[in-house]
Amino acid sequence: MNRQPGRILDKAYEHPITITRNDQSFALLRRVDMAYLVKGVTQSKAVFEVLSVAFQLLLGQKIGYEHPYGWLSVFDADELQDFIKEVSEAFRLTDTSNEAWDLIDATIHEWHESAIAITSPDLAAAFNDENKEGKSC
Repeated sequence: MNRQPGRILDKAYEHPITITRNDQSFALLRRVDMAYLVKGVTQSKAVFEVLSVAFQLLLGQKIGYEHPYGWLSVFDADELQDFIKEVSEAFRLTDTSNEAWDLIDATIHEWHESAIAITSPDLAAAFNDENKEGKSC
């Protein structure tokens, strides 16, 4: 590393490099690649957890709303299956697209926002008022 840092960094730009010192191995890779790997590990845990909750709900298990993904309990079986399909399809893209993690975030966020809307008494009242207005015409 001391004798040819430029050459080693050029190689690390293309792929990870292993550096060994005192019987310990280190990886040298671009920061953007490391950030992607860390995000992948973090997001994979979240994907596993959210899909696990969705499957538990499909099996009839009760998940409390206090659970980080307890909001999924507002959806029926067909909606849960749609959710599982959307998250799974986005997860499959992680092999080919750096934007797949953002798509997963967006998908989960949109479903969460829908759950909030479904459980909002203000929105329910607004929809109820809208339906009453539509029927009187």
